[in-house]
Amino acid sequence: MPFTTKMTRILIVDDDEDDFFITSDYIKEIEGGRFIIQWVQQYKDALAFMKEKAFDIYFVDYRLGAKTGLDLLKDAIAANCEEPIILLTGKGNRDIDRLAMKSGAFDYLVKSELNTEKLERTIRYALERATYINAIRKNERKFRNIFEQSMDAVFMADMNLHVLEINRATCALLQTPAEAILGKQLSALLVEGVEVKRLLQLLEAGQGVYDKEVEVKTGLGAKKSCILSASVESDESGKPYIQGMMHDITNLKKSEWLSLQTEKLAAAGRLVRTLAHEVRNPLNNITLSAEQLQLETQDETSLLYLDVIRRNSVRISNIITELLNSSRQTEIEVQVASLQDLLNDVLSDAADSMSLKEVSLVKSEHPSPLLILTDRDKLKIAFMNVIVNAIEAMDETRKERKLTLKISETNKFGVVEITDTGAGIPAESMGRLFEPYYTSKRNGMGLGLASTLNIIQSHKGFIDVHTNEGEGTSFIINLPLVEEGM
Repeated sequence: MPFTTKMTRILIVDDDEDDFFITSDYIKEIEGGRFIIQWVQQYKDALAFMKEKAFDIYFVDYRLGAKTGLDLLKDAIAANCEEPIILLTGKGNRDIDRLAMKSGAFDYLVKSELNTEKLERTIRYALERATYINAIRKNERKFRNIFEQSMDAVFMADMNLHVLEINRATCALLQTPAEAILGKQLSALLVEGVEVKRLLQLLEAGQGVYDKEVEVKTGLGAKKSCILSASVESDESGKPYIQGMMHDITNLKKSEWLSLQTEKLAAAGRLVRTLAHEVRNPLNNITLSAEQLQLETQDETSLLYLDVIRRNSVRISNIITELLNSSRQTEIEVQVASLQDLLNDVLSDAADSMSLKEVSLVKSEHPSPLLILTDRDKLKIAFMNVIVNAIEAMDETRKERKLTLKISETNKFGVVEITDTGAGIPAESMGRLFEPYYTSKRNGMGLGLASTLNIIQSHKGFIDVHTNEGEGTSFIINLPLVEEGM
């Protein structure tokens, strides 16, 4: 293959000037070649040129005074020199030959065996190989950049499901440093379940999984919902490995859940308003008639029954009013207040209930005030509903009755985590937790948590719920913060 018309820049690194002239004369005799040849004697000068990528190819003598050509080769490669380096020596030495090639030399030549033909072949081969290698490196950098910059968690694992490599998004998703993830089994990162075991069995058997919903465990103890896709691939030696991707859908599921709860509240509100209208008209007639009869009747027995009718009519009217209030968007009048101060007031009001139930309180507060825009009275009702439910969930059958309240800040939200050690919430109840009129209490109306959700949403916040049956439940309430001085 003839040389192109492009000028090839060659640097010869040799402490012997005569050897430089011999080598350069051979190169100049190459037919069809166009070369710029330069000579340096000093190790440091050669390394400076290599760092600057000043030449297309380097011929390096093995003997360079205090250091060797192998030292220069290793330092140049460490400095990201990608141009071909060819090692020259006065005598053939198989050990040096192997070491040079292992260290990254493109070729190894004995000075006494040099001639124009051999140098022509060496230069042509080195330049062609460098072109291919640089193309591969360019592609590798491109795909490495895609790997690292991906917003999804990307990982590689061996066939025993030990994690071999991850990108930055994986660390962000799992809220765990890379060194704590690498080498771990994939099963240690996922929340256990029958479906997860099946997925892992498929991967170990060499089969892929696609768009499967799983839960991952973060380093902070939280759980996140993800879509997992993984396939079995082979490296250049044919050895199989697993590559996979996890897409975080936690916020999407949260939005869907909140949207569903909002739709449920809206549907229930429409039903309540219709029923209220249909019930109140005849109820008003009953109440007015009872009051008129009370004025006209002197019989004590009749008056007793009429009073029962009137009182229960008033009670029904009050219940209708309560239902209407719970179904419509809460109107709030906000002012800036400290989230910590508000919660301290709520805990003070709940102190008697905790004392009667023998519930201990563990509180962890953010060190500085978290300021929110709040309708104080309404938000106190929302927090009180959650705390009272948590206290009541820890009945006398529980060995440990502990209420944990943690106040923190995340992404410009004040976060209040209220955790009990109760029996947890059954799976069949989780989907209906904030549904109006749904309750597991014997005498409850099912309006407490529905009202809580309504109030929190009116404050532009949202609620997460995590539960483990037999262990307890956490309500995580997020409220947007305001900057100090507003």
